[in-house]
Amino acid sequence: MTKKEALLKAAEHKVRLGGYDNFSFRELANEVGIKSASVHYHFPTKADLGAELAHQYTNAFLNALGDPKAIKATGENPINVYTGLFRHALLIDNKMCLCGLLGAQNEILPEKIRIEIKRFFNENLTWLTDAHKANGESNPEQAAIVTISLLEGAMMISKATNDNKHFELATQ
Repeated sequence: MTKKEALLKAAEHKVRLGGYDNFSFRELANEVGIKSASVHYHFPTKADLGAELAHQYTNAFLNALGDPKAIKATGENPINVYTGLFRHALLIDNKMCLCGLLGAQNEILPEKIRIEIKRFFNENLTWLTDAHKANGESNPEQAAIVTISLLEGAMMISKATNDNKHFELATQ
């Protein structure tokens, strides 16, 4: 793993546990074992790091999903695959969705990060719309909004109450 990748991994962990203000360059440098100035070499500003983090998170999330039509062609429900990524983040990783967490902080974030968060949600809504179309939904755009809203909300409630049964009940 390169130093840049290690910085992004450390930053993601901190953000997913406590939001954008949950880390400093000095903390990341200590965690990765480099000087604080070296963090600035890879990311001139915290906004640059946050934007890259959200960008990579979005790409990794979408790549993990695959194509909804191809999923449907295998006989699997693409919405179950989508829900599975959220379930894994909450139940296995014990973390919130990075862009959901950052989205709740949208007004205080630099523009570069807001652009990437918007991209996450737009790309996810497009994917979900295609998935609901593949499932024959009569209003796939509405179903897409309901799906992502339900998952982000159920995740937040489960974390806030420290009880994952809320997520499981919401996704049955």
